[in-house]
Amino acid sequence: MKRFEQYRIGPKNRLADIAPRQRPYDLGGKKAELKELDRRARELDALQNLLYASGRRKVLLVLQGMDTSGKDGTIRWVFKRTSPLGIRVAAFKAPSTAERARDFLWRCHAVVPAAGELAVWNRSHYEDVLVPVVEGWIGKAETRQRYEHINHFEKLLTDTGTTVIKCMLHISKDEQRKRLQERLDDPAKNWKFAPEDITARKKWDAYQQAYDALLCATSTDYAPWYVIPADRKRQRNLIIAELLNTKLREMDLQLPDPVPGLEHVRID
Repeated sequence: MKRFEQYRIGPKNRLADIAPRQRPYDLGGKKAELKELDRRARELDALQNLLYASGRRKVLLVLQGMDTSGKDGTIRWVFKRTSPLGIRVAAFKAPSTAERARDFLWRCHAVVPAAGELAVWNRSHYEDVLVPVVEGWIGKAETRQRYEHINHFEKLLTDTGTTVIKCMLHISKDEQRKRLQERLDDPAKNWKFAPEDITARKKWDAYQQAYDALLCATSTDYAPWYVIPADRKRQRNLIIAELLNTKLREMDLQLPDPVPGLEHVRID
């Protein structure tokens, strides 16, 4: 995993140290990048099949990022060759009335991956240490307490066989401006635009500070954070596909032992 240390949040690496417009893969252009992404997507399909067949380990991929950073696009491209049988995607919107009436992690437990499953969270429990912090709904003491609860929650998951992979899709403010404008200029993309996007953009610096704080407080040995440069969409997808495949290969997943006697069975 040395290749990914440059993206991993730790004592010597923070959000500001990772440039959003990096190009780690010099493959010769769009056609070559798409071809390589397809190869990695096929590899992920084979690895996910092993994960599902073994029926023991679990994987949770957490995708966080500012608006337009590409959470939907990452899911669409990285998993385009993967069977939906062993994949479950959960999108975290603003908490409902029922969810607000309970602890902030209550809605997470219902969508953690089952044995053999790969779960992808489009936004996550980290929304509860972003929006409430920026809006001033919770103070510093409660924020620190939530960090602690999150770390304990993720330790529970890893102790019970879940590999937690957390990716913050790091987009620049200028690139976000371009993508938001595209949504306004293209009628086919108007549905993606929400007035709240502009409201959140006005608080860009506050969100960057909130992200930096949560990344440092919750990047642990058992569930580290990776900040993924996201200004270049295909490069973003290539990094995440490689990271996910590397984690799955490290599990040394194996097919179940053959059922005794099947080698003698003949279908009439």
